[in-house]
Amino acid sequence: MKVISTNLGEPTKIVWNGKATSTGIYKFPVESPLFLDLEDVQGDTVVDRKYHGGIFKACYLFSGDNYPYWKAKYPHLDWNWGMLGENLTVEGLDESQIRIGSTYKLGTALVQITQPREPCYKLGIRFGNQDILKQFIDHGRPGTYVRILEPGTVSIGDTMELVEESKAPLTVQQFYNLLFSKTKDQEVLEMAIQNEALPLKKREKLKKWA
Repeated sequence: MKVISTNLGEPTKIVWNGKATSTGIYKFPVESPLFLDLEDVQGDTVVDRKYHGGIFKACYLFSGDNYPYWKAKYPHLDWNWGMLGENLTVEGLDESQIRIGSTYKLGTALVQITQPREPCYKLGIRFGNQDILKQFIDHGRPGTYVRILEPGTVSIGDTMELVEESKAPLTVQQFYNLLFSKTKDQEVLEMAIQNEALPLKKREKLKKWA
């Protein structure tokens, strides 16, 4: 896997349901390396820390391989890397293969795969269409957040190399599908509940389905 774009966002004012707020989802490519810190990407905008940033969502990765799909659905938009709100656009990232809990060397940082991105209305605002939320869920390629085990810098052209694969076989895509399925696969559910790379609060919520 290879980093093909490093992206940062400035605070952007938006209006939702008649209320003014701001968001950091409007990310655009930058030439400089990104510094991955323990709870966020240095220089990036994180407005609502209840849902963004923090140990389990320090940096968001999205696959560049999925851009053709979204460009075809929204050809009228002004496309660039970072359009899906990711800090790092990564070539070859495959959620069906990457396991939650696996660790990777990413630039000079050491990161751990934690959880997929769950879309919210702010993605719909950037795309000018709230229908993208269901489309994003149905497509099943959500990208992934990572935990920063060792802070470091990431530049365009850096690779993402597996250091240690999680012993638990739960993939990012399996967990993502579990979150949005009405009927929970009990085997996948149990794997998620037992996976300590996921936030405890999220695992506790899943127990009601067991």
